[in-house]
Amino acid sequence: MAKEDYYDVLGVPRGASEDEIKKAYRQLARELHPDVNQEPGAEERFKTINEAYSVLGDPERKEKYDQFGHSAFDNVGQGGFGNFGDFGDFGGFGDIFSEFFGGGFGGRQTNRPQRGVDLRYEMTIEFEEAAFGTEKDISIPRTEICGHCHGNQAEPGTPITTCSECNGSGQVRFVQQTPFGQMASTRTCPRCRGEGKTFANPCTVCHGAGTERKMSTINVKIPAGIDDGQSLRLAGRGETGHRGGPPGDLLVLVRVKPHKFFRREGRNVVYEIPITFVQASLGDEIEVPTLEGKVNLRIPEGTQSGKVLRLRGKGIQDVRGSGRGDQLVQIKVVTPQKLTKGAVA
Repeated sequence: MAKEDYYDVLGVPRGASEDEIKKAYRQLARELHPDVNQEPGAEERFKTINEAYSVLGDPERKEKYDQFGHSAFDNVGQGGFGNFGDFGDFGGFGDIFSEFFGGGFGGRQTNRPQRGVDLRYEMTIEFEEAAFGTEKDISIPRTEICGHCHGNQAEPGTPITTCSECNGSGQVRFVQQTPFGQMASTRTCPRCRGEGKTFANPCTVCHGAGTERKMSTINVKIPAGIDDGQSLRLAGRGETGHRGGPPGDLLVLVRVKPHKFFRREGRNVVYEIPITFVQASLGDEIEVPTLEGKVNLRIPEGTQSGKVLRLRGKGIQDVRGSGRGDQLVQIKVVTPQKLTKGAVA
């Protein structure tokens, strides 16, 4: 059976503006939502208009549909609603249903485990520490499971009971009369605030939160070759999860102090050294500082100002471990401002 044209589904002409498409979808969503319309076929029609809007409500998808029709989106709508998570100023379908039905998709909320929030920390290290790697202990404030009640929220030894209002689900169902008819929505239980349990004696340390704020000392290993502005992700070192959810991560932003003599170009280290006109003309052997100490460097005779000499393997380790760069020694010939007749001769 041929698939119905998406423009016909929403009742708008081809070439309709974004606002016209959105307005048409809003109207149909109000009429066909399963909490409002119990007529046979309404739910299937509701899915169809969502499928149509998932394409026509997105400019890029709409352009492809205008060119290729349904063949451009053979996977759209499979399994019910498909992928509707990124619709411009709608922020997904959740916002439009929040407007109609009061919170979430059709007003539904869950008390599922929630992952903890990621934390961010900015660390400043020396140039040499970035080149060779280092370890640092940092202290950050983070939320951890309460050590007194172990996250149970109640004072140890006191009873915890199933919430009598939501029967432990953490949610309650509300039915309300609206201009569109009778509508039901699910909301977080106001008695237990979604926890599904109640207790008379909250923990004396965390006061019933199940978590407490602490200063946590964390060892951070900085790999050799890390560059200014790069980040490290420490899995599980962020905020504690909620309702048994996993903890978040700690993101460490690394800042590298400028060096007094060296500058970095990728894996290479650049060092500029001044030499005299005589050294450049006749050649010489000089001492050059590197990240690992001083080495001797031969200056060929006739060296011009700006010439770059290379010290192999004296640069910075690749952060992924695929080799080390070089030190580039940039020659700067200092020309004397005054010459005697003897020097010219």
